[in-house]
Amino acid sequence: MAQGFGVGLRDAWLDLVLGGTCAGCERPGRGLCRDCRAELAALTPFAAVPAPVPAGFPGATACAPYDGMLRRLIVEHKEHARYSLAEPLGRTLAVAVAEAIAPGRAVWLCPIPSAAATVRARGHEPLRRIAIVAARHLRADGYDVRLADALRLLRRPADQAGLSARERAVNLEGVFAVRSRWAETLTDQRVLLVDDVLTTGSTLTQAAGALETTGIAVFGAAVLAATRRRVVPGS
Repeated sequence: MAQGFGVGLRDAWLDLVLGGTCAGCERPGRGLCRDCRAELAALTPFAAVPAPVPAGFPGATACAPYDGMLRRLIVEHKEHARYSLAEPLGRTLAVAVAEAIAPGRAVWLCPIPSAAATVRARGHEPLRRIAIVAARHLRADGYDVRLADALRLLRRPADQAGLSARERAVNLEGVFAVRSRWAETLTDQRVLLVDDVLTTGSTLTQAAGALETTGIAVFGAAVLAATRRRVVPGS
């Protein structure tokens, strides 16, 4: 966290000295402009349902379709290491989590892990960074939430881009396992999966299955965005 915080300060300093553009609308400015922040704050969470729905899909709450300004923010944070975007994206994820959970109930947030090679190539683990921010804001609002790095990858899946729903399911089959030190901690606890983008639901389904095979109950998932191409609002 200290390293990312330092890089975030560096990015802000460079924007101030050299000039920059808003990550959401590309207008001249620093980080994220007031209008884009207002647009994020106005998002209304909805139940996102893949089509077709994978067997064992845990259900998911999304903040918006995966397009427009939110898509640009996710890509800029993930692929271009604009660390300062973790704060607004974390606030946005917190809205989806709050919609998915009941106030007053303790919940563990379990982020979908990235492959170690991917983390090294990017220089950070985007989703975990966003989930930490989301948990902090939720606790400030009175929710009893904690982060659980309970999942690990048994192998690195192939690139999912361009794969059909069936191909994605095959690609991700058996890819997740539960870290042994979390198996007992999460028994009889409420666990909510978190991810950045929902497409076919294969990732969340496989992650939920891995947790449930060790007796850990997953009651749902929260994501920043859901693709329009394969996901439709539902209830």
